[in-house]
Amino acid sequence: QVQLVESGGGLVQAGGSLRLSCAASGSIFSINAMGWSRQAPGKQREAVARITSGGSTNYADSVKGRFTISRDNAKNTVYLQMNSLKPEDTAVYYCNAGGLTYNSGSKYYTGDYWGQGTQVTVSS
Repeated sequence: QVQLVESGGGLVQAGGSLRLSCAASGSIFSINAMGWSRQAPGKQREAVARITSGGSTNYADSVKGRFTISRDNAKNTVYLQMNSLKPEDTAVYYCNAGGLTYNSGSKYYTGDYWGQGTQVTVSS
């Protein structure tokens, strides 16, 4: 019923930039918060950035001043602009939609959803 699809990952040199996109599709009524997390090999998944429907944002300390999260509510899409990338930013990046409400027939359902992930590799 609901799908989140990420795009924009790839290979970049240290100091470079990438922009990730994540589009939620389906009969979506509303989405509360959207965000990005990442998981490097051998490490736990960590939250990177989050944005509410009203535009409030928060970031992990490790990316503050380098990453910017934004969203287009009309398109149910969230973006992550990543600048001044470092090798330690290398990870699979996952987007998530929290408090996503969709309708199926005459019923509404709310839940949290994740994308399939996109690889970001930063070479030194």
